[in-house]
Amino acid sequence: MTTVERAEGLVGSGTGLLDRERIIAKAGFNRWLVPPAALCIHLCIGMAYGFSVFWLPLSRALGITAAKACPDMTLLQELFTTTCDWRIASMGWMFTLFFVLLGVSAAIWGGWLERVGPRKAGVVAACCWAGGLMLGGIGVYVHQLWLMWLGAGVIGGVGLGLGYISPVSTLIKWFPDHRGMATGFAIAGFGGGAMIGAPLANILMNYFKTPTSVGAWQTFFALGVIYFFFMMVGAFRYRLPPAGWRPEGWRPPSETKSMITQHNVHLKDAHKTPQFWLIWAVLCLNVSAGIGVIGMASPMLQEIFGGKLIGHPELGFNALSVEQKVAIAGIAAGFAGLLSLFNIGGRVFWASLSDFIGRKNTYYVFFLLGIALYASAPFFAQIGNKALFVASFCIILSMYGGGFATVPAYLADMFGTQFVGAIHGRLLTAWSTAGIVGPVVVNYIREFQLAAGVPRDHLYDFTMYILCGMLVVGLICNFLVKPVNPKWYMSEEEVAKLQAASATGPVPSGSFGIGKGGFDLPAAIFWAFVGIPLAWGVWITLQSAVKLF
Repeated sequence: MTTVERAEGLVGSGTGLLDRERIIAKAGFNRWLVPPAALCIHLCIGMAYGFSVFWLPLSRALGITAAKACPDMTLLQELFTTTCDWRIASMGWMFTLFFVLLGVSAAIWGGWLERVGPRKAGVVAACCWAGGLMLGGIGVYVHQLWLMWLGAGVIGGVGLGLGYISPVSTLIKWFPDHRGMATGFAIAGFGGGAMIGAPLANILMNYFKTPTSVGAWQTFFALGVIYFFFMMVGAFRYRLPPAGWRPEGWRPPSETKSMITQHNVHLKDAHKTPQFWLIWAVLCLNVSAGIGVIGMASPMLQEIFGGKLIGHPELGFNALSVEQKVAIAGIAAGFAGLLSLFNIGGRVFWASLSDFIGRKNTYYVFFLLGIALYASAPFFAQIGNKALFVASFCIILSMYGGGFATVPAYLADMFGTQFVGAIHGRLLTAWSTAGIVGPVVVNYIREFQLAAGVPRDHLYDFTMYILCGMLVVGLICNFLVKPVNPKWYMSEEEVAKLQAASATGPVPSGSFGIGKGGFDLPAAIFWAFVGIPLAWGVWITLQSAVKLF
């Protein structure tokens, strides 16, 4: 029995409360209630980006004030030790577990999600993510690293995958007139989750800490409860449009004038097309470049600019005192916070822009502008222009986030909306691959350059040119994307059967009095429900980012 099946059994499928048919919208429903439901889930699972907030406290969970280090301990011994504190590098494997499991679970259970609907998938995601955090908390309490990996990393990773893709096809179906904008709003939540979760975790650990505890396991439990509540609210607010629904007055764009198909490609056939693998490569290469920068943003700024960050331009990184290094580390944390803001904003901005200029043109911008910015970064560093350097990477990170938010609409344009959630799930294996490739490229080239005696302010020059090369390959892949061959299209009869409509005639279309309302009072209240915590996270991040200037 799989993890999803066990979790599904826990929530019970016999009551009908989670059935797909139960969440078909009726006349009077406002479609603007769906994006904040997606945000409820994405803002919770987005804490995966902020998990490093636990590493320092957990590295002294036994010693409390100083780590009980065991330098000769192997990783296998570390998984089971109860007498030595964990190394930060070993806990860092959690990120690999998160993003590999996210891609794998989204690929495996994407088809299941399309069958059962977003509510059931959202509930299972809540059980896995919150339950995984709690099991991870038990691992922290009994000091068993393998149990923390299993709970938060593996089971939580499954929750990440299901939670990430649960709203995608739903939003695309609700907003055929603004596909990019709709998915941009939801997926922005994943980028914003760490802005809320990381400072919240710090507050909770400070509240729970005692002379004998760093407060980490209690924080895992508290976050598990909080996230379960918010994710369940989101899951139960999901609604699906009836088959054939379209916004009042909206007409599909002509296929001859756009790359937006009105047909559908079956899940079992999508990966057989060259378009799937070209878009897979487009996403993988865009993300590989960006994710490598995210992982090294703080040390990169410190090593390149050194004393320039604190008014001592004559001092390189190695010449700084311990106190000065602490000072520039605080400034670099502001840089990382600023990048996270642009990561989030880019998801909404670029995805919304793609509704007007097209998905393929949006990726052209990502690659062409990205190549120019990566190639210019060493020059900006050489002339010591911190403002241009920071601005370059803020734009780069906005396009990193924009790539995630734009790709679901790109897939819907190519393969139709019937299986877009499941197809998107399979495509997210590109993210899992990028999560390995990007950091490896940046980290290992840095180590090679350091061993070769390259000055710290030039450590990343060669890396930037390698990333440019990756983006050139991505640009070529994007150029090669063409409309899907009609031989892969499903027939109207096949689509009608899947939509539970009559197989003998077309599915009736119309607005059916659904989707109206705009930002009425219920929608405004629900948006405030998710917007206020997000605004708090933005404010905390801005307070950190202002140190840069």
